[in-house]
Amino acid sequence: VDDVNDAQKEILFQKISKYFGNNLAGKTIAIWGLAFKPRTDDIREAPSLVLISQLLQAGAKVQAYDPVAMPNVKAVFGGQVQFLEKQYDALSGADALAIVTEWGDFRVPNFELMKQKLKQQVIFDGRNLYEPEQVRKLGFYYSGIGLHGDDYITTPKTL
Repeated sequence: VDDVNDAQKEILFQKISKYFGNNLAGKTIAIWGLAFKPRTDDIREAPSLVLISQLLQAGAKVQAYDPVAMPNVKAVFGGQVQFLEKQYDALSGADALAIVTEWGDFRVPNFELMKQKLKQQVIFDGRNLYEPEQVRKLGFYYSGIGLHGDDYITTPKTL
């Protein structure tokens, strides 16, 4: 079980890295959700810690938002990560969004505001919160996780 859990923590980074041609230097990745699970500030074994470490090692900049766990993650990473007090501010100028914890606020987002804030309309959904077809129709590249995750990789419409 631990091996499966550890492998699961690697998947989002692998998808992000592959999308950007294994070159994340200079890319900005927004992260929604830092806690191990919603409604807690507990970050023990949190997938976000692994993802942030991998992104930073690959040369990416990380902008993060979580309703309650930011102080705990800040204690781990300090100034290496930019923490934003508002959910959509974490998206400003980001090349992609990675959703790591399924907080209720993330389940029904303002996709139009997301499009305005993100530099590229790219979502890596580690919690499969969204209906892939709906997100695709809105012009996002979308990659979920799990049984049908790779079936739903889509390319954005030409704007």
